[in-house]
Amino acid sequence: MKKIALIAASLAVLANPIFAAESAKNTTTGAAPAEAKFSTVSKDEMFSSKLKGLSVTNQKDETIGEISDLAIKNHEIDALILSVGGFLGMGEHYVAVSPSSVNVRYDSKDNKWLASMNTTKEALKAAPEFKYPK
Repeated sequence: MKKIALIAASLAVLANPIFAAESAKNTTTGAAPAEAKFSTVSKDEMFSSKLKGLSVTNQKDETIGEISDLAIKNHEIDALILSVGGFLGMGEHYVAVSPSSVNVRYDSKDNKWLASMNTTKEALKAAPEFKYPK
């Protein structure tokens, strides 16, 4: 009798409309518009999720900042927004730097991304401050 009750309860849970709606969310229907363009992405490409929060070091291997955001203009990265100084979010200074001034590379030996820049923390603190537009 317990087996029958357990089976009936399981079927009731599976027939629940919430599960049906969840399963419908996981299916793809329709077709992409004709103007949609698709790409393939290789495993060694850089993703913004890997850049954000990445520490930036200088030639002396000192941490001089952290990549906090990307500015995109005309479908290209226009600037990397670096957070310089501060502690636990207090007193942070943001600076927009050209992507060409930051060397981002993958270290396969240590299995991690690295970013470096030929400057000092003091120079970044003295640079014009970037403020997010309102």
